[in-house]
Amino acid sequence: MLLVIVRLPWAGDLGMHAATVERLRHHLTDPGNPLVDADTPSPYYSPWTLLLGCVARVTGLPVFAVLRIGALVGLGLLVTGVWRYVRTLSRHPAAPALVLLCLVFLWGTTLFEWSGFLGLNSLALTVSYPSVPALGLAFHFWAWLARAVREPGGWGPWLGLGALWAAILLCHQFSGVVASLGALATVLAARPARAVWGRAAAGLVLGLLVLWLWPYYDFFALFGAGSGLESVHRALYRDLVGRFWLVLLGVVALGLRWRRDRWDPLVLFFALGLVVCTGGWLSGHYSWGRALPAVLIPAQTAAALETVTAGRRRVRTAWACVLGVALVVGAWTQAGTLGYVVPRGRLPEAVAAKYRQPWVGYRWITPWVRYGDVVLARTFAARQIPAYGPYTVAPGYPDFFLPDEARRADAVRRYFAAGTAPGVRRDIARAYGVRWVVDRGALRETGGLRRVARGPGGQVLYAVVP
Repeated sequence: MLLVIVRLPWAGDLGMHAATVERLRHHLTDPGNPLVDADTPSPYYSPWTLLLGCVARVTGLPVFAVLRIGALVGLGLLVTGVWRYVRTLSRHPAAPALVLLCLVFLWGTTLFEWSGFLGLNSLALTVSYPSVPALGLAFHFWAWLARAVREPGGWGPWLGLGALWAAILLCHQFSGVVASLGALATVLAARPARAVWGRAAAGLVLGLLVLWLWPYYDFFALFGAGSGLESVHRALYRDLVGRFWLVLLGVVALGLRWRRDRWDPLVLFFALGLVVCTGGWLSGHYSWGRALPAVLIPAQTAAALETVTAGRRRVRTAWACVLGVALVVGAWTQAGTLGYVVPRGRLPEAVAAKYRQPWVGYRWITPWVRYGDVVLARTFAARQIPAYGPYTVAPGYPDFFLPDEARRADAVRRYFAAGTAPGVRRDIARAYGVRWVVDRGALRETGGLRRVARGPGGQVLYAVVP
């Protein structure tokens, strides 16, 4: 993973997070929309990206160097958070390492990547995303909470827990949901005294206050964004068996833990996550599928812990053998991740066949396109171009806070439609202040454009001629 951070393979939302840091570098208090030239709030302006923006502003480092620093810190938070949380469940010296192995390898035989999910391939592509430090803080949060509910203490730790809970939610809302479910399971499992419930309520109130006071966007307005996210997240419910069948070993381990203790925190955590994810599937709220880590993490953790907590030595040995085979299968499924740090030509043929080429990026346009310029591009390019400082006409990602998102998307579709008249294209470019157009060469006969550069995959950068 350290070598992956050096490479920082480009895929998914990397452009969005790079653009967010760039806007904060230039305008720390009023950055505007990270993707389009509009003065709107954005949930991507979180405590984590604000910290990275300050680093970029103070040091002057390039945005991808700042993201590498963030990735290193986020990975450290994750590893240390897992270690501390597992220590609340088992004192066996091997337990944290076994849990880490299960978190990255105990998945399935269908490759899967999404931010907030800790499979090795997914982690390699999202290590610089806010979801990684958010999950790392979630593990620290659960560890701190587990101690707080067991040990008498004052109000201070609970107020600190409330502030940390709010920070996790602001950094990555979906990981915040997972953190909340894990916290609820931890408190329920401890069955604390009445005084503890009062202090927990005080921490909750402080956390809600922090969420309400956050100046960069209205956190509670996100509850109205569900309908715009469902189509994007429907894919989370596809091929569940292929993606996660090795986790069934953890489900068996949870069953064994439940037989030993009906109030086991991992069992409660799993049950709460299962209720949310099943409810999302049954109701069509597919964005609730982002709570799947609340199902996976306790099952993967239980699978590891059963190796060191099972009663008889013979049972532990048998369980370790089965788990070892499952981890090897999971590791082989994700072996293509090696391609991010080893040249493909040097990989064994069987491993190279599993490797997926990361995105190329749009650095090739930067000799001409400057910070703040507006570039008209289709969705795939629009997901990457803002990383280098320009804006696009329509965002490459759904944007709940952008009121004219649909109109902007329609303008891009009309501009690139085959039958659109040159005059209409000029009007669209004028309306959004477009200075550049990126396309795969289909516009070469269109008036009002001058070819400037050619990029990979037949792409062409055009300058808009006044």
